[in-house]
Amino acid sequence: MKSYCTKTYFLLLALTLLISCSSREDRLPVLGERTVEGTDTIYHTIAPFHFVDQDSAAITNETFRDKIYVADFFFTTCRTICPIMKTQMLRVYEATREMPDVLLLSHTIDPEYDTVALLHDFAGRLGVESKRWHFVTGVKDSIYKIAQTSYFATAMEDKTEPDGFIHSGAFLLIDKSGRIRGKYDGTKEEDVNRLIGDIKRLRREYKQ
Repeated sequence: MKSYCTKTYFLLLALTLLISCSSREDRLPVLGERTVEGTDTIYHTIAPFHFVDQDSAAITNETFRDKIYVADFFFTTCRTICPIMKTQMLRVYEATREMPDVLLLSHTIDPEYDTVALLHDFAGRLGVESKRWHFVTGVKDSIYKIAQTSYFATAMEDKTEPDGFIHSGAFLLIDKSGRIRGKYDGTKEEDVNRLIGDIKRLRREYKQ
């Protein structure tokens, strides 16, 4: 009987460790710099921000409290990668329609042209709900700074470019703690497929 109990104990222990390892392996990495303070690991998070969306609503970090969100950078007159990015972000929008804890955040990098009214019309043409997808404008330097130092994305003026700006096509997956959990090429369907799958993985992580 003692031998049987011992075998059962070790079997249950191995099963527990297997489940635990599988759970850890399914977790998405946390991107960006990190520091260790005592026994705590401090991860990079998105800096405080304050922008205005297509409905003239103030959009801050509090807007995304207890939310997962996907961020990108664009401008409405872009003739190169932006149309492709918006087509792909629409796929993310549709794929997360039944996920109330997932939002989208698109920052214009041409705030002088992309006014609130213009962003409102732009969102209307896409047929999206402002409560789920925020198109934001604000102070140009603030947009560029948060792109480069918080999201690690390229966003700047460049007069040598055809449309006068340069920006990456990255989609950034941000978790409920404001940490970057994934970076994807928003111009490639297969990468956006991976993003959609990772959103589901991240939601499962919060349910565990």
